[in-house]
Amino acid sequence: MLTSNGYVLDESARRLGELQPVPDAERHDRDALWDRLRRDGYLFLRGALDPGDVHGFRAYYGRSVAPSGVWTGAEDRAEYRHILFRQVVPGPEYAAFCAQPAVRDWYAWFLGGETFLHRRKLIRHVRPGESGVGTATQAHYDLVYLREGTDRVLSSWIPLGDCPVPRGGLTYLEGCHHRVMAQERAGTLKLPATSITADLPGLADEHDARWLVADYEAGDMVVHSAYTVHAALDNVDDDYRLSTDIRYQRAADPIDWRWQQHWHDRDGL
Repeated sequence: MLTSNGYVLDESARRLGELQPVPDAERHDRDALWDRLRRDGYLFLRGALDPGDVHGFRAYYGRSVAPSGVWTGAEDRAEYRHILFRQVVPGPEYAAFCAQPAVRDWYAWFLGGETFLHRRKLIRHVRPGESGVGTATQAHYDLVYLREGTDRVLSSWIPLGDCPVPRGGLTYLEGCHHRVMAQERAGTLKLPATSITADLPGLADEHDARWLVADYEAGDMVVHSAYTVHAALDNVDDDYRLSTDIRYQRAADPIDWRWQQHWHDRDGL
């Protein structure tokens, strides 16, 4: 049974589908990829990164946060937060991972010029069994957090290790970026707040759309536009889910100044 923030998803064919990977024939065709991104709102790039590099960073993270007791069942949450926000997030290992050639060079090719990586980058560590409203990322689209810059910013969601569907990866509301863009242009959005709702099944019914899910593997990367509605599932697996969210854009486009400090969960964004 798939849930998000405790809400049970409708797993019928009308409300649940599969995220479609970019076919091999299109992987090196920039025009085809842009057409796909405009149509679908996302690019699911299987094997974009070296799995060894992904597993290596996951192991580094595990070692780094171990002194907090996170793996022993006696976690000191204050110590964990100290390590995460003072050591891991601003550390050179995380910076190198997010700007590795497999990511940096792909964006330079795809965007056709000099790129800019936002300094505010997020790491999500979701433990098995965590549930309830506020646990999983609620349905939203990224532009509501990035109003001070260009709407052409692109997000990369990277699972830091294998992430089968029950482990609570990202899910996308099929085709809803078209509706969001129309509402943005018309100024008719009902909820211009940061998140739309925690009620994923209700949102799917409202839009008559499917939530798209995938069994992600280490090395996969999903790129999505600032208008693409997405959320996370609850982790009902037996292992923790680790992932990162990073954002690239053309360096010449306006940059949201609020995103140029290291991420902290009290930064107000």
